Amino acid sequence: MDDLKIKYANIILKECLNIKPNQPLFISANNEISDFIRLVANEAYKLGVKEIYFDIFDPYLKHDALLNLEVTDLKKMSYWHKEEWNDYAKKGAAFLMLSSDMPGLMKDISVSKLNEMTTYSYETRKDFDTLRDRLEIPWCIAAVPNLKWAQEIFPNAKDPLNKLWHEILNICLINSKDVEKIWQDKINKLHERCQKLNAYQFKTLKYENSLGTDFTIGLPKNHLWASGREILKDGSSVLVNFPTEEVFTSPTANSAEGIIYSSKPLVYQDNIIDKFYLRFNKGQLIDCKAKVGEENLKELINSCPNMDRLGEVALVEYDSPISKSNIIFFETLFDENASCHLALGNSFIECLKDGINLTKSEISQYYLNSCLNHVDFMVGTKDLKITGITPDNHEITIIENGNFTKEFK
Repeated sequence: MDDLKIKYANIILKECLNIKPNQPLFISANNEISDFIRLVANEAYKLGVKEIYFDIFDPYLKHDALLNLEVTDLKKMSYWHKEEWNDYAKKGAAFLMLSSDMPGLMKDISVSKLNEMTTYSYETRKDFDTLRDRLEIPWCIAAVPNLKWAQEIFPNAKDPLNKLWHEILNICLINSKDVEKIWQDKINKLHERCQKLNAYQFKTLKYENSLGTDFTIGLPKNHLWASGREILKDGSSVLVNFPTEEVFTSPTANSAEGIIYSSKPLVYQDNIIDKFYLRFNKGQLIDCKAKVGEENLKELINSCPNMDRLGEVALVEYDSPISKSNIIFFETLFDENASCHLALGNSFIECLKDGINLTKSEISQYYLNSCLNHVDFMVGTKDLKITGITPDNHEITIIENGNFTKEFK
């Protein structure tokens, strides 16, 4: 297992971040995964990295501060100050966000307080967000197991942490002989799918399934479909989510109509939201219900301006490797790659033709959503049908029975 973890770290550093010798590395993670953080750091030093900034936090200390202090006092604490992200982004650092959720940890914290502090954090790292969106810095999100997360998924396992490690390494194909080539082939296939979708320039997508989903959303003129691979301004290739199975684009923020049902739980700020629907009119969310975590869902929607509109549509095969594992991971990075999904909040300017070179005024003509936050939620089911409507009103089936039709395979 240790050899596979080292291999995992190297795939993240070399294939995902494409890190260069002497390039600064910024690692953000919680201290529940300190062993893997040390492993990544040592592998980075071997690759010629000479400067690493460790943005490490204790999730339990963070919880206790949220429980006992008011917002004015919380804003004085380093947990929610992200100025270092801006400094290292300006230095051209590679950013590695090691995601390791703690499901249920924040269940006794005021949802409004959680949202206010999350928004405050985003406000303190705007330079990082701008440089990331402009494709000027490499970044990657990868998941690492912790014991609490593992126990949530495998409550009856003798060694849940080891079992979760096994599942993650297996899904990421780390035990394959030629993992680099396999991932190159997967990414190339996703790129080809994007090209096929781009050629149609669909004006509308229509969603239907037996949960009750009856939903349409518009796409802007000159939109582009993208995959997890990004080509930075300097020409280097990075994989920003690992693993990834999706192709995605950004919709027009004033176009969503109808009702869409969730298909998997959403873990947001270590709280679980499940079995919910969202209803839209002229792009704006006008109604929502959840059987689990409804208060959290409503607070999320009201957490910042334009969080009640959509910023992403993403297509994933129902029979993706993660879906076939039959595991609900309670981790968006994995669950979103097992299911078609949408996202509330910010859109992607790179999903417009020449988007990173457009002015704010030019971008505004496409009616993309602008928001501090971006939260994915899963909508894909075994019977989901997604139909694309072309500019001349032809209907093309993209997804049938949860999977891509032959044309888009």
